[in-house]
Amino acid sequence: MIGIIAAMQSELDIIRSSLCDVKTEKRGGILFYKGQYKGVKVVCAVCGIGKVFAAMCTEAMIIRYKPDVIVNTGVAGALSDKLHRLDCTIAKRCVQHDMDTSALGDPVGMVSGVNKIYFESDERASSLLFSCYKKKPKFCTIASGDAFISDSEKKNMIKEKFGADVCDMESAAIAQVCYVCGVPFVISRVISDGADEDADMDFGKLCKKAADMSGKAVLGFIERFGETDA
Repeated sequence: MIGIIAAMQSELDIIRSSLCDVKTEKRGGILFYKGQYKGVKVVCAVCGIGKVFAAMCTEAMIIRYKPDVIVNTGVAGALSDKLHRLDCTIAKRCVQHDMDTSALGDPVGMVSGVNKIYFESDERASSLLFSCYKKKPKFCTIASGDAFISDSEKKNMIKEKFGADVCDMESAAIAQVCYVCGVPFVISRVISDGADEDADMDFGKLCKKAADMSGKAVLGFIERFGETDA
């Protein structure tokens, strides 16, 4: 069973429409679609925007469906000057850029309780996903937080503090829940904007195309995942 999570409907459309024998079920206000693709069992859902929705969806998916791996698919903003619009990325690790208990003596970004700053993606799943992109993806560090980054000063601060290449609003929350629950995860993100003053305009123009690029790679991942388990 492969679990797939997207923040927005447009990020899941190409995957959801490719499934057969689909059954739906609502859990915690989130609609889960359970079906098959190329003979592989899949459950997918639109979690909603932000870390809380992402975490809620991930835990509900793990408890109810017990996936072997969770894939987060969608779009993201580029922090690195080496990444451009419609570039493909895979998270090597994720960090929450707005997690801050430094007043208590902790490093910025450290998640109390598990005492980790970075959550690492599953190497096997990442390698498999890498092979599924038509355009060669780049491995990166994704910084997540509850803000759409569209300011160069904020962008540079996140990049410098965490060594991050990409920013979004969900990946690190999904990564944290998967880590705590012991479920492998992999993150597929295609760049929709530069996380700068033009981000809102670029996002509007490129979101759907970027989302479909990520979705097509994930469909390839599902098929090849099934082949490796056969």
